[in-house]
This record gives sequence, structure tokens and C-alpha cells, in this order.
Amino acid sequence: MAPWHSIEELRRNPVYRAFLDELARLGFVEGENLIVDRYSGDGKLDSYPELARTVVSKNPEAILTGAGPMTLALKSATQSIPIVTIIGDPVVWGLAASLARPGANVTGVTVDAGIELHGKRLGLLREIRPEASRIAYVASSSAWKQPQAAMVREAAQASKLSLSHLDLGTSLNDAAYEKAFASTDWTKADVLLVSDEPEHLSHMRTLVELATGARSPTCYPFRDLVLAGGLMAYYRDLLDAFRQLAAQMGQILSGQTPAEMPFRQPTNFRLSVNIKAAQKIGLVLPQTILVSADEVIE
Repeated sequence: MAPWHSIEELRRNPVYRAFLDELARLGFVEGENLIVDRYSGDGKLDSYPELARTVVSKNPEAILTGAGPMTLALKSATQSIPIVTIIGDPVVWGLAASLARPGANVTGVTVDAGIELHGKRLGLLREIRPEASRIAYVASSSAWKQPQAAMVREAAQASKLSLSHLDLGTSLNDAAYEKAFASTDWTKADVLLVSDEPEHLSHMRTLVELATGARSPTCYPFRDLVLAGGLMAYYRDLLDAFRQLAAQMGQILSGQTPAEMPFRQPTNFRLSVNIKAAQKIGLVLPQTILVSADEVIE
């Protein structure tokens, strides 16, 4: 859990590059009037509280983070250092009094539209495989207990789909994905839905290869997973989201308080599909999907 100080490492990631470029446009330039330290939990979800305490002990002016578990850990470690996060619903997570007026030291950008988002993803899978009746939710053990999974269960019930959990355990690494997919608990599922946990991005090739090998139509939460060979993603534009995070960070570094800074909500979601991925699992994508997609990768 040591810090990664290399700005070059950050800039290799398009979303962090968008964040840093927008901060620079606002007058906060790394190496001139800004120092950026990056910390990683390496996908070890149980280590997040310790990581949060380490970060807070360095007394930064502000913290950028993402997802519920890490944001909760940081919020528990400090009630004074401003935290800017990208998350599902901060009110459901207990991080904000409301989206309009968070009321504490956490603000940021939401990437979730509630049960409607998960219903849309399930609807897209049903459009691809109309006879589907069983779905497996690919998520860590902790994510299965979190608010998003509850919304997925509600959406599945509304869609008359039975839902099972393809459990990735508590440490998201390549071995965890391989072990989960080697289990037999989920093999009767007709389609797969992948949780919005950002840790998937660090292991996207393994995840995509395993889902493709299982010949299961899969809906992912991030475009990068489709670029890596996944079938389909319905998602919030992360480049736009991270530019908005940079705008909020700029406000905080200029002296504003997150308590009065509204969470920025998505106005639209995008659909990317991969024709080659469909061919690999023996699917012909419906014309309705191809026409409605914002991006078709051939």
C-alpha cells in the first residue's frame, strides 16, 4: 500500500489523464503548484480501512477516490479532509444527506441511476438472449452485500429473472476470477452481469477472457472492458465524469467546502458493443442493439 508518486503512471490511464488535464486547465499543474500522490489497495478489499488511515495520516489538502467501500473507509478516517469521489448513490451509502447538499466532507460525481440503470442492463441482455431466465452477478463478496446488489436483485425480480452470485471473494486478483469461474455454482446462468466495482479494470483481460470462454453473453459497467474484448457495456462516460471531478477538486483547492457542493449526476449513459466478441461466443447481435449503440466495435 505504498504511494505511487509517478505522474507518468497516472497519465497512462485515460481517465486520470482527463482529470489531471482538466485540473491543469483550471490552474493546478502537477510539478508547479500541485503534488499528486497515488495510493492503491491492490484490490484487497479488507485492507481499505488501513489504507484510508495511511492516506489521512499524510494530511493531504484533498482526497480523490472512487466506489463505496474506499469512500466509506476514508470518511471513517477523517471528517475534515475534503473527499471527492465517483460513486453510485452516496445517499444510499450514508455518505451524504442529499445529492444537492451533501452536508459533510464528501462530494463528487454519481455514476448510477438506481434500479433503472440495472433494469436497462438486464433488458439489453434479454434483448440479446430473449429466452434467458437465469442471471449470474459477477461481484466480490462485499459488493454482494452492498446497496447496488440490492438494486440488481430488485431489477432481476421485476424482470422475472432468477439471480445467483458469481463470488469473486475478498481480494480481486487474476486468481480470484479464475477460481470463481472454475466453480460450478453459476454455470446454469444464461447471461452474466458484472458489478460496477472499479477493481475490475485492473484485471479486465482475465475477466473478459473467462466470460468469453464460458460463452456467456455479458454486460459490463465500463467501456474499457468492451475495448478489451468484452461483448457489451452500458455505462456513464468516465472521461466526462473525471473532468467533472477535476472541476470539483479545483473548487475545493480554491477554498470551497464539499458540504455545500452538489453531487453531479449523469444526464445520459452510453452503449458500446463488440461484434467480434459476439462472434466468439456464437451470437448474432440483434439489429435493434446495433442501431441503438453509441459505439460498435468491429
